[in-house]
Amino acid sequence: MPAAEIGIFGGSGFYAFLDDVETVELDTPYGPPSAPITIGAVGGRRVAFLPRHGLKHDKPPARINYRANVWAMKEIGVRRIIGPCAAGALRAELPLGAFVVCDQFVDRTSGRADTFFDGPEVAHVSAADPYCPGLRATLVEAARELGITVQDGGTVVVIQGPRFSTRAESRWFAQAGWDVVNMTAYPEGYLARELELCYANISMVTDHDVGADGAQPVSHAQVLETFQGNLANLRRLLFAAIPRIAPQPLDICSTALTGAHG
Repeated sequence: MPAAEIGIFGGSGFYAFLDDVETVELDTPYGPPSAPITIGAVGGRRVAFLPRHGLKHDKPPARINYRANVWAMKEIGVRRIIGPCAAGALRAELPLGAFVVCDQFVDRTSGRADTFFDGPEVAHVSAADPYCPGLRATLVEAARELGITVQDGGTVVVIQGPRFSTRAESRWFAQAGWDVVNMTAYPEGYLARELELCYANISMVTDHDVGADGAQPVSHAQVLETFQGNLANLRRLLFAAIPRIAPQPLDICSTALTGAHG
């Protein structure tokens, strides 16, 4: 089976990455992933790409098989994953098209299969620092060198979807000091941590959520329009960052299960 060392999950509006690819169809103990995985090369590195919503965006956030997607990445050899996603800004000063390389998440989802350790094997994995610091630093450095607006660190609050937030919910999130809101960042990143994989989130600001000062209600069409308009910057960032990504080090990601088993 073809192998890769770096994985990319595609979000809304991001359904393909490379042209010259091998396609891998596989199953997992948790069922099939959202789509076949495509594998190609960037700067001499083998890269796997998987659109989390499916090839035709037919899987809403709460119905994505996150466990199958992350497991499939590990099965083909991936150790370091980047998860771009569309996000709404909770602060008016965050401009459209900006990237927030988050260092924290808040989970406001419900009912999602969000662990590989639901019995009989049990493990309690720390999520204190849920995103890989090394991957984050690489992405921020590459974005700044390219002149792409990027925020180093921030909190993404993950809602169930598919609906957008009410004004009250959005104001609550903004008053809590969180930066962006999204529907897919959890449990994807945490599941990678349970498998001792490195994972970094890139939240692309596609709109200002209704809790941001003066913001108007958002539509999915607006989100896609802004995302597509900035997709070139996301591709530039990924093509610049991927060749710099070193093999997985001995870090908080690769040692996540140490002392975690009950």
